[in-house]
Amino acid sequence: MTADTNEQMEILAGALPFLKRYDDRIVVVKYGGHAMGEEETALRFGRDIALLEQVGVTPVVVHGGGPQINAMLKRLNVQSTFVQGLRVTDQAMLDVVEMVLAGPVNKQVAEAITRAGAMAVGISGKDGGLIRARKVTRMVRDPDSLTEQALDLGFVGEPEAVDTRLLKLLMGADIIPVVAPVGADGQGQTYNINADTVAGAIAGALGAERLLMLTDVAGVKGPDGALIAEMSVAEVKAGITAGWISAGMIPKVETCIYAIEQGVKGAVILDGRVSHAVLRELLTDGGAGTLIRP
Repeated sequence: MTADTNEQMEILAGALPFLKRYDDRIVVVKYGGHAMGEEETALRFGRDIALLEQVGVTPVVVHGGGPQINAMLKRLNVQSTFVQGLRVTDQAMLDVVEMVLAGPVNKQVAEAITRAGAMAVGISGKDGGLIRARKVTRMVRDPDSLTEQALDLGFVGEPEAVDTRLLKLLMGADIIPVVAPVGADGQGQTYNINADTVAGAIAGALGAERLLMLTDVAGVKGPDGALIAEMSVAEVKAGITAGWISAGMIPKVETCIYAIEQGVKGAVILDGRVSHAVLRELLTDGGAGTLIRP
């Protein structure tokens, strides 16, 4: 028995009360960040998701792939264009994004789960009309005129609607859906969509019990720098207003708030690089990140 298996068994030893809580409940897991590029971490993630399915939880995985996209852009010599710090997705870049996310990354995540003993199928948001997307236009402030102007980011989109029928067919057959974050509009135009946003939209549409946002940070930290174990939506909004929730954490907590407002019971931001982070969050009393609740 490996050390990793021993660790799983130790977590499961005290998990009975939590297994009852999550039995036959949907848990949407956003998997991304640099941990995706580390083989052992990726295999451990696959084993954890497979284990959840085997003990009665119904997992849905949404993955990112930023590091893999950057590596492929470099290999193909596709140059990134940035406007006021935001990357524009033109047609050449969109082709690479879809190729990487819906291709090798999607299949590697699904394969890791299947290798661990569950059955997973990789799909994209375009399959079965899962995600109907619309174009995103950011408003930015011109430093000279101090007026807000629309910034065209190209083929960057956001979910307009989520059709859950394909997901429910897969889950009903005990197949774990692994979703790549691309979608299409009503005219068939493909859009690159932020994986956090896709995970929040899917969790909301499914009425999930939990949304788990695996990132490269431990969770939300307070003004004193200490990790906060649990927050209400009101407390999160107050932290944004006060300024101690800032920068890249803002879109993550906003995704959690959106999911909760759509009916998700709770959303958690946690460090996906921590050993068995998903199991620790769902099946232990201490948790592993910051739980945001209504």
